[in-house]
Amino acid sequence: MTGAERWGLVAVLVLLGAGWGITQPLAKIAVTSGYSHFGLVFWQLALGAVLLGALNLARGKGLPFAPRHQRLYVIIALIGTILPNSASYQAVGHLPAGVLSILVSLVPMFAFPIALAIGIDRFSPLRFAGLVAGLAGVVLIVAPESSLPDPAMILWVPVALIAPFFYAIEGNYVARKGTEGLDAIQTLLGASVVGTVLALPLAVGTGQWIDPRPPWGLRDLAVLGIGAIHAAVYATYVWLVGRAGSVFAAQTAYLVTLWGILWAKLLLGEAYSGWVWAALALMLTGLFLVQPRPRGVLAPVVPLPDTAPRR
Repeated sequence: MTGAERWGLVAVLVLLGAGWGITQPLAKIAVTSGYSHFGLVFWQLALGAVLLGALNLARGKGLPFAPRHQRLYVIIALIGTILPNSASYQAVGHLPAGVLSILVSLVPMFAFPIALAIGIDRFSPLRFAGLVAGLAGVVLIVAPESSLPDPAMILWVPVALIAPFFYAIEGNYVARKGTEGLDAIQTLLGASVVGTVLALPLAVGTGQWIDPRPPWGLRDLAVLGIGAIHAAVYATYVWLVGRAGSVFAAQTAYLVTLWGILWAKLLLGEAYSGWVWAALALMLTGLFLVQPRPRGVLAPVVPLPDTAPRR
């Protein structure tokens, strides 16, 4: 590999981080402008299904729909997008988007003890130290009274932690059970199609349906951006894993968190206390110690947000 090719891969890595990182501020714009979680989840899945479907068609691939594949799609749709992203979209309405970008970096730290519990990983003192560092970062966010702009926001931190917890479950599930012979794009496409069907009655039945007809405002552009970006960056992430390896691609995790904070400052004018910056340092340290993730994990180290995941 030439130096130019290496730098090209680094540029792709940076773009992935920037793409996934901007989805939290976009979600903040959509939610604070009046849209609710089930409506956002539906359109994220629907747009993802269209874009991933076009990509899959261009590759000349089909979409198997045997019962075992349907079961996989339902599980990935639920634990990779519908459940985590519903929680994340609710939390982003009450927490700074940058704080959510920090908390989502807990995915590998949640994944480690889950992997130990189900017997697909071994205990490592170094990785355990990473887990401790990540939990200490959460404490710095919730414990000091001056950490968050409003102390009442603390109540939404557990809700924000639901998303990385489910992404960790998803990754371990796929690492143990596999994807029934499907590649990542087929798996995510199937999950997006099934998830769209599951999310539609939730959005309509709860009165959270988002009407796609014009006129369109900023919040509608934010919804479009979330769906398009998740599909595009996930497809690129899969390509990058194949081109440069999973360890290199996993470094996206750091960039997603850093870009998420930067985008939140640029687009939303967010400012953070010293406690939050200290929490960020601990989270990144924990992420460094816990990396790399095991081979075979479907979800990126952070979803992109359907995955959340996307997510």
